[in-house]
Amino acid sequence: MRRGITVAAIAGVLALTATACGGNEGGGDSSGRKAAEDPQSVSGSITWWDTSNEAEGPTYDKLVEAFQDEYPKIKVNRTSVSFDQAEQKFKTAAQSGKGAPDVIRTDVGWSAGFANLGYLQPLDGTPALDNAGDFLPGPLSTAQWKGETVGVPQVTDTLGLLYNKEILQKAGIAKPPTTWDELIAAAKTIKKKTGVTGTILNPEGYFSLAFLYGEGADMLDVEGKKITVNSPRSVKAMETALALTKSEVALKPVTTDGYVAAQTAFKDGKVAMIVNGPWSVSDSYGGKAFKNKDNLGIAPVPAGSSGKAGAPIGGHNYSVYRGSGNKDAAYLFVKFMSSAKSQELTAKEINTLPTRKSAYTAAVTADPAKKAFQQALETSRSRPVIPGVGDLFVAFDQHYVKILRGDASPKEGLDALAKEWNTKLLKDYTIG
Repeated sequence: MRRGITVAAIAGVLALTATACGGNEGGGDSSGRKAAEDPQSVSGSITWWDTSNEAEGPTYDKLVEAFQDEYPKIKVNRTSVSFDQAEQKFKTAAQSGKGAPDVIRTDVGWSAGFANLGYLQPLDGTPALDNAGDFLPGPLSTAQWKGETVGVPQVTDTLGLLYNKEILQKAGIAKPPTTWDELIAAAKTIKKKTGVTGTILNPEGYFSLAFLYGEGADMLDVEGKKITVNSPRSVKAMETALALTKSEVALKPVTTDGYVAAQTAFKDGKVAMIVNGPWSVSDSYGGKAFKNKDNLGIAPVPAGSSGKAGAPIGGHNYSVYRGSGNKDAAYLFVKFMSSAKSQELTAKEINTLPTRKSAYTAAVTADPAKKAFQQALETSRSRPVIPGVGDLFVAFDQHYVKILRGDASPKEGLDALAKEWNTKLLKDYTIG
């Protein structure tokens, strides 16, 4: 983890006020006073780096056009940037003070890192953070750093338990399991009565968080600067995951392209239940098991022995570059794009989950998948908000796989993970 700002980064930050990629006609008053008091007078151009996928592009083009109709003096240059390259590309541009966008669509895991380097404009008190109380608390928490709001939640996601209704019905199971113990029992019944395998685990550390949160555990204690991924509760969580892989009612997780293998097995009807997110729903509908969309059931992830269920929050935020030369236009653009009306449109057209409470209209929740994941969000929680949180999962994935394969016990695997984090990424943290 990068714990401070390097000399080169400091130089980049000092250059921010002098450099911008957007036009500065209309001024760049960081207070947003002009955008708040006389928005129609704001003019100039801004560049937006959009990291959404190609299929979502036409919907965002439609929103950009609608924004420009409302604010005809502002020109928006929507630039599609590969998600895999966007994080480093933005850091490079912001550090040099050349070529960074006025607005960027950031993964929730990037916000703290960008803010820690001084690259994001605080948005509290600006038009960008319009009606903040309407945002779901979980997604909003991902956009905050050291008491400041450095992003506006655009879309959100979490994990849920997806299940094949027809298979559960054949097994005589009336409702989806609500605890991991119930899931194991249900999987045994399904195997016995239908011959279908109960479930399969995705061998990525991100998906293991559903087990950790169910035991009241977490990766880190950020406030206390402690690594807690190897706590007794975390070990208990991994023991539950391992029990599933060792049972005869779960397919052995594939450690290469594990996500694809698990998802394919589910949509082809080879397993009855799987933990996955809303992004997988459209793909599931394309499988032979869900040609009838009504056959897909979605419930919150099961709870652990703590009695509480929990899943990580994902998604994206809109952030304004601190060096933008036209912050007023950027604030207005973010306000428009994150409005309830805009979120309702994207939810209906490209199946995203809104971050605003008011965007869950009857038209949106008429889709059973969106309604189900809205309910799943009630038990979700953000991952630790620290710079470089995504880097933690590189080692997490490796050690989780070793645990699931039986190459290391849950305690051995998590102890090794904690030590690696402490040695390489979290040197200012203690273990345990």
